[in-house]
Amino acid sequence: MLSNVRIVLINTFHPGNIGAAARAMKNMGLSQLWLVDPQVFPSEEADSRAAGAKDLLDSAHVVGTLEEAIGDCQLVIGTSARSRTFDLPMLDARSCGTKVVSEAVSGEVAIVFGRETMGLLNEELQLCNFHTYISANPEYPVLNVAQAIQLLCYEIWMAAQEPDLKHEVSEYPRQNEMELFYEHLETVLRTTNFIIPQHEGRAMTKLKRYFNRTRPEKAELGMLRGILTSVQETVDKLSKNDKKD
Repeated sequence: MLSNVRIVLINTFHPGNIGAAARAMKNMGLSQLWLVDPQVFPSEEADSRAAGAKDLLDSAHVVGTLEEAIGDCQLVIGTSARSRTFDLPMLDARSCGTKVVSEAVSGEVAIVFGRETMGLLNEELQLCNFHTYISANPEYPVLNVAQAIQLLCYEIWMAAQEPDLKHEVSEYPRQNEMELFYEHLETVLRTTNFIIPQHEGRAMTKLKRYFNRTRPEKAELGMLRGILTSVQETVDKLSKNDKKD
């Protein structure tokens, strides 16, 4: 199952942290490294810090956006040292390891780390299903990104060694399927004037937050898409009848 777990680093500016991340991952049996818009990569410093894990750097996936990095993932967990204003379910590091391993048997799982100086942006966390943190001294809780990766990878490794761990059998939609659902939902809400251009507010942001948090299963998402299609067809029929009258 560990082959289905990916570590995603966003806009890393210090190439040494990329190398250290690869080494931390290989120590704990992980092999998928995804880099979103790294500032310097490839790099001799990254190679040096990776030590015996240079093969992970050689096979790293380099993409331009977070959406590309997590599009085929059924579970996305964002990391942050602080609480945010929106309501994502929280996992401590140990619970995160257990959650990752329980779902990795059935699909791709991503753990996302933000920039060294500012972490993940709110809009990036909003693409996640859970928010994980590492409990530390409250007077100085901020960890170097490579240290955070090492600790979370360790918890994943330890969870994978647990023989009695229960695995999640539900089939969840991939992130890109959720994005298609959000596009469909927004189209219908605009068609029915639930969202109007003059007063859009934050309806879609709140709805995305809700569905990312509640995580409909794949069959449930299909039902929701069917409901939206039914609404569209009904609105089209009513519109055509109005034109005839």
